[in-house]
Amino acid sequence: MEQQFLSQWEKCRKMAAEAGVRMRPVDAGEAMKTAHRLLSGSRTSDGFSDLVRIGHTEWSLEALAVDKRFTGLFSDEEANEALARLMEVGYFSCAHRF
Repeated sequence: MEQQFLSQWEKCRKMAAEAGVRMRPVDAGEAMKTAHRLLSGSRTSDGFSDLVRIGHTEWSLEALAVDKRFTGLFSDEEANEALARLMEVGYFSCAHRF
């Protein structure tokens, strides 16, 4: 499941980059640690506000963290933080999903 998540996150990051969203590189060996760190604080993930602006929040780490395929990788607190961020920007009223 972890490898599938990391592959999907990388795919989302590539799509975001192609759409002009700038994100800091994530070292493959530290990717899960980075994902947990980004979801444990109150700051949104890299590029989140730009993804909201261009209408592609589904490419965000937050969207992946609440995706039923990957919820087992995150703590309740991390998932709740991701959910709160997504709800704040109206993600669940959007038509696009994975």
